[in-house]
Amino acid sequence: MSLKSKSIYKLLLVFLSFSVLAQGPKTDGVKNSSWQEASFEVVKSHYKTFKTTQYAHVFSGSKHNIVRIPPELQGLTGVVLPLDKYKNGTNTPLKLKFKESVQVLIGIFQEKNNVEYLQLNNQTNAKLVLENGVTITGLPPVNVYAISFPKGTHIINLEGKGLFAVLGVIKNNQQPLSRNVEFPDGKLWNPTFIVEGFSDEKPLFEIIGGENKPVIDEGFPGAEGIQGGFEGGRVVKVGDSYHMFPTERAGEKGVEMYYDRVKTKIGHWTSKDAIHWKRESTILQASGTYAITEDDNPMNDRRAAIWSYMPVFDEKANKWYGYYLAYTVHKEIQPNHSFGRIWRCESTVDGITGIGGPYEDMGIIMEPGLDSQPWEGRQGVASFFPYKVGDKYLGFYSGAYPFESWADYPKKSGKGWFVALAESNSLEGPWQRLNKGLEPIKTIHPSFVENPIVSQLPNGLYIAIFDGGPEGWGHHLPNMIGYTLSKDGINWGEARYLPIETKVDKWWDIMRTPLCLIPEGNDVYTIVYNAIDLKKRFHPTGMVKVKLNREVMDARLKELK
Repeated sequence: MSLKSKSIYKLLLVFLSFSVLAQGPKTDGVKNSSWQEASFEVVKSHYKTFKTTQYAHVFSGSKHNIVRIPPELQGLTGVVLPLDKYKNGTNTPLKLKFKESVQVLIGIFQEKNNVEYLQLNNQTNAKLVLENGVTITGLPPVNVYAISFPKGTHIINLEGKGLFAVLGVIKNNQQPLSRNVEFPDGKLWNPTFIVEGFSDEKPLFEIIGGENKPVIDEGFPGAEGIQGGFEGGRVVKVGDSYHMFPTERAGEKGVEMYYDRVKTKIGHWTSKDAIHWKRESTILQASGTYAITEDDNPMNDRRAAIWSYMPVFDEKANKWYGYYLAYTVHKEIQPNHSFGRIWRCESTVDGITGIGGPYEDMGIIMEPGLDSQPWEGRQGVASFFPYKVGDKYLGFYSGAYPFESWADYPKKSGKGWFVALAESNSLEGPWQRLNKGLEPIKTIHPSFVENPIVSQLPNGLYIAIFDGGPEGWGHHLPNMIGYTLSKDGINWGEARYLPIETKVDKWWDIMRTPLCLIPEGNDVYTIVYNAIDLKKRFHPTGMVKVKLNREVMDARLKELK
């Protein structure tokens, strides 16, 4: 992912490394609140409670969730209010029962003269304790007030009508100090999104554990000479062995980290447990040669950077095919990855055990051309993954840094990372863009889907696991691995996101690309992923296990068109 300037890039890295300190850590039973919680009972209503943690969905019937939370609130107990009813004033009054004197922590949305939000004008009993104290996706800034109530049963309606948030109840013998937390406006997170296990719906996947640290990191055997670590690619399992083909951000000695994405390699790594890895070979090596013109010109080296290697076994041909991305790279124009082309290669060793190659290039299967559309942007065909649907093959291809129109070519690009579908009668091609009004596919997420990898669940549902986008570099995206489901392989549903850090120690700041969703039996799946630790140049690789809920899987099948 490229930036408008290297200086902004560095500044944002520093900003993000500071801001992530304010986010809640692993939420599995952890209480970090510096305020002593008081127990309470919700009286005669269907309102449920929630733990006030990062990702908590604070209102029923909505996708709004907490993305910034201070330590004072972490682990307290809030009340899930029905969003629409509170906004339109048809809500049932919230009645709480206390065994002692307490202070109720109320989140007030800072949007004046909007009747949908509670206006706290003359509430003399409300003490401001956290200014800009919580960020809830899609909603205005939140000030947190402490309101005292004596022992007994009370209606928590403050004054007037409108939406507010109940974020916790603490003992009354405390004197919380007021401070400005300076968290950002929740409207920056637009659109809102669904986090598995935190919304109204049951999760399809439960995070059941994994490694609490990277499985490949700087200094590990095989990582010598890879300055920038890993990003993208695929892991497959053959027999009892895992085979990983990551993009290795080799970089150049003496050249700053921003350019680690240029002189790349595709490595082949193996493992018996997806934890301990051994580097076997280099499958492909990019030239690292920079472009001499600013446009898509054959004078430029179009293999200056190589990315996103996807191995796929063709049963008919009885051999492994590899699909990968080759870029032109410009040293000054951003994005520095431009005009991507998808190549196909074949293993010269037949059979399933020929996965390690060597591989022979068979040519370009997709590239910028007359059937390209402006949304594919300066980055061109930026990834590719084929999968079978019926007697045909479909392939996710992507584009990024879109042009509003071709008049903006070649330098005036915008923001957005999109996917669409191509089709073919065989894995060899030729591949054609569908161009049937489905492109780009915005039903998954309207502005960011990267590197989807497709498989099928036991009931036939197609599932694509993908990079859900960073929260950083000027973006406000979920910063989690996402997945989307399809009944027919063509129409894809809204993304759900996997909060891995609820069961695994969060060693990363920016979550990036999942490389697999491998079934292990008993509905357990392995995910190997790349992520970024801002304290280091090297981007490590991690591993996590998830468990499929078959009841939810079958319900989703019925829901999809």
